[in-house]
Amino acid sequence: MMREKKLVANTGTSLLLQICTIICGFILPRMILGAFGSSVNGMVNSISQFLGVIGFLELGVGSVIQSSLYKPLAEKDDESVSKIVVSGQKFFSRLASILLVYVCILMFTYPFFAKQEMGVLYTSSLIAILSISSFAQYYFGIVNSILLTADQRGYVSYITQIITLILNTVFCAVLINCGASFHLVKLTTSLIYVIRPLCLSYYVKKHYCINRKIQYTGEPIKQKWNGVAQHISAVILDGTDSIVLTIFVGLKAVSIYSVYNIIVAGIKQLFLSMTNGVQSLIGELLAKEEYEELNTFFGWVEWSIHTGVVFVFGVTALLIVPFVQIYTQGITDANYIQPLFAALIVLANAAHCLRLPYNIVILAGGHYKQTQKCYIIAAFLNVIISVVAVKKFGLVGVVIGTLMAMCYQTIWMAIYDSKNIIQWSFKNFVKQIVVDIITIVLMSSTMFVAPVKYYFTLSSISYISWIVLAIKISIVSIIFICVVNLICYKKYMIKLYNALTSVLKKLLDVN
Repeated sequence: MMREKKLVANTGTSLLLQICTIICGFILPRMILGAFGSSVNGMVNSISQFLGVIGFLELGVGSVIQSSLYKPLAEKDDESVSKIVVSGQKFFSRLASILLVYVCILMFTYPFFAKQEMGVLYTSSLIAILSISSFAQYYFGIVNSILLTADQRGYVSYITQIITLILNTVFCAVLINCGASFHLVKLTTSLIYVIRPLCLSYYVKKHYCINRKIQYTGEPIKQKWNGVAQHISAVILDGTDSIVLTIFVGLKAVSIYSVYNIIVAGIKQLFLSMTNGVQSLIGELLAKEEYEELNTFFGWVEWSIHTGVVFVFGVTALLIVPFVQIYTQGITDANYIQPLFAALIVLANAAHCLRLPYNIVILAGGHYKQTQKCYIIAAFLNVIISVVAVKKFGLVGVVIGTLMAMCYQTIWMAIYDSKNIIQWSFKNFVKQIVVDIITIVLMSSTMFVAPVKYYFTLSSISYISWIVLAIKISIVSIIFICVVNLICYKKYMIKLYNALTSVLKKLLDVN
């Protein structure tokens, strides 16, 4: 019962965080575009990706720390937990120091190799401002956040993020409307985000018996360096596109990319965040060797994620260009209507989410060393294909690299899990993918089949018209999904129906 309560709390607050992130993510970039232009918007996204490169040096230690904490937390072994936390904090404190050096180097080099129109002082000072919150995260907050997530208390971190996110949006919106400089707006953001790690530090001190002065011999974090390949691959897959566009195309292309990425990345984070509680629960089941329950739970997780991804990303693919058309109305310094790019970036992020159930099992099981090859190949595929294709295809080229890497990883992980961690036949994965494809084809028919496509177009360039279109497409998509899954996955549909009716009854009883 406690497991279910924690899973609901983590999933609920994580979902709320991502909804807030998506909403706030739409508000501020549009205000920045209107007030400062596409080049400035592209620059801030580009710099953020370059700052994210320091994440290479995390070397996957964060994920390994989380995996290492499952067993001592389940056994309430405070001494082992303290050793792992202290070792992890030492590592991230050193990383924070390296970040400072990296920021200084970036301040002097970025203005000269990036295709940007602003002055050196303007750009360098912006880099320094944007780095403040990153430093605070590494120095004060990241280990505490990992501890809370591993202990299925991620909701504490999510609530803190929700509060600071809303505060940031309100303060920045007021400053922009008052005509404040871009540097002041971003400085406000950085200072507000420093609140997050400070709050987490206070919570951990109050609720955990962590001995920060504990001495240990030998490394308490097992497989500490075996998450390197996974981590570097993740950093490359998330950060390559903007960096490649900055070097080979220019900041306006980065701005176009960022507008579409606001939408798809926000949706991707919805799925990632909703699975945080799932990973810690699977980690606990593996630690306690409850394999029968694990197998049953994984089947439900796989189907739920695939079905959710097909619905959400399928609808997104059909609605993203009309939305961007409305969102960027009046912005004329760059062409934001890119249908082919839109379809591919949605597909690439959908593929990233489809691999979630299989990646979760690998991380929860601590199979870092055994799966390094997969992550290394995916990283190389992404970089090589993106660099080669961007020269000929521009925006479309960088997304092709990400898509190919994601497809490779998803298939490889599904095979590996079925053979090495859980008793789950690869045929189940193949069946699920076939069902996904059939559903997507049916959903797409609403926009491309002549007799009905005229009922699924914007009546005017307005948000109200877009909402009406979104409702139409969503209803039709749900019908297709229900029909296909009632035929192919009847037991899961019944389980979903029972879960929804149970929640509805509880809500009615409360009222």
